[in-house]
Amino acid sequence: MKRRTKIAAVTLTVALLITAGTAEAALAASGGAPRPEREAAALTGTAKLYRSAGDDITFSFDAHLAKKDTMDPRKATGTFEFSHYLHGRGAWAKAKVDCLVTGGPVAVVSGVITASDLPGAKGKRVGVTVHDLGRNDRLGYSWAGVGSPTDTKDLPPCVSSAPFEKVKQGTGDFKVVPWQPKL
Repeated sequence: MKRRTKIAAVTLTVALLITAGTAEAALAASGGAPRPEREAAALTGTAKLYRSAGDDITFSFDAHLAKKDTMDPRKATGTFEFSHYLHGRGAWAKAKVDCLVTGGPVAVVSGVITASDLPGAKGKRVGVTVHDLGRNDRLGYSWAGVGSPTDTKDLPPCVSSAPFEKVKQGTGDFKVVPWQPKL
């Protein structure tokens, strides 16, 4: 009888491990990967924005706030890039992250432009807001009211506009890891 009990226990343990591994793999494949314990907040992913005129606008993010820096969103690291072209004309820029704040499915990230083909953009701080809605993500940016990142003067860290732009269907894969500071 003891042997049967041991075999049943081992069989149950193996079944539970297989089930747990399968569930974790399915969660990761669906984009809902478990939150790394060392990360306090994050914004990752790439998407194109929808414009009826056919503009080619792309935003990509790789921004992270380490768990050890939970109480200081200005210690966020990473980069983000954006580009906007219409009829072959436009520009791109890459920024070094200097602040990241997230709440639920919304993230605000800012950074200083380190490279761009837009005259006058290098050295300017810009901010972007993302609302992670699965397949219907939305986005906003600090230069929405002034027309160009070069026209943004003295923008403080982690400042942007409401996420008013729609992501082009089938392109949104933004992922926001919610920030949970100890208040």
